[in-house]
Amino acid sequence: MILDRLGVITDEISPVLTEALDWIRAEGLRYAEIRMVEGNNVAALTDEEVDRVRREAEARGIGISGVASPLFKCALDPSREVETGDRFGQKEEGVEAHFEKLVRVLDIAERLGTRFVRIFSFWRERTPEAHADEIAAHLSRAAAMAEARGLVLLLENERSCNGGYAAEVAAYVNAVGSPSLRALWDPGNEAQSPTWSFPRDYETVRDALAHVHIKDSYIDASGKPRCVPVGQGRVPYAEQIRLLEANGYQGLYIMETHYVPPGGTKADGTRMSLDGLRFALGVHAGGRA
Repeated sequence: MILDRLGVITDEISPVLTEALDWIRAEGLRYAEIRMVEGNNVAALTDEEVDRVRREAEARGIGISGVASPLFKCALDPSREVETGDRFGQKEEGVEAHFEKLVRVLDIAERLGTRFVRIFSFWRERTPEAHADEIAAHLSRAAAMAEARGLVLLLENERSCNGGYAAEVAAYVNAVGSPSLRALWDPGNEAQSPTWSFPRDYETVRDALAHVHIKDSYIDASGKPRCVPVGQGRVPYAEQIRLLEANGYQGLYIMETHYVPPGGTKADGTRMSLDGLRFALGVHAGGRA
């Protein structure tokens, strides 16, 4: 029952928590992932605000799938030139500041009743492979902090980070070798690679993953990546989900569409992706797969 394991990052629908949760419930979905609430990054929420998130979700029968934090979206060394990306309201800070913030985000995950916290692998260096040992050492330290509390860090593939692609994320997860560091597989992010190949890229990361984000994308004629509704990009979602299930994946599927249609809203874009996913799965709106 794939749709029974489907959710959405709330601010992909609305910055207003209750509007997003009402939308999720109306669509018959069961999970919400928390990244931004009322314009504030999840890591900056107070205990009272976190408790409200959980209370509002539980009142609607919605589970919290994870904390979609931007942890470790920072430079290993601020003196070096690196790529950067969206920090979702988080200011640029150093590595140690992110470790301090990790403690708070682990607290938030526990308070929300979820085991999962998304992290990244630092802004992408010119030669990431030259810093692989340093990156793995930081990730090992972070994983040990999570393991001590029975939580799991999810390392996402994002092209602006050192673990930009499936093979890189899998290598870091395998180098750390902790049950508290697993891969977050986002095929839409991977599809933004000029060397995208399916199912090769998925096969690289499949044994390391514990969570899946859903978006679709392609590279336009100018070489710029573009996010689009599911079914309009490069990711063959029917085949991707079939392979995940055949390979024994039992985790959740969380929509992170990054798409707003011209003249429309985030909720419109997410609904277009949800409809596209349902079509790929061969079900009608409100149906099951």
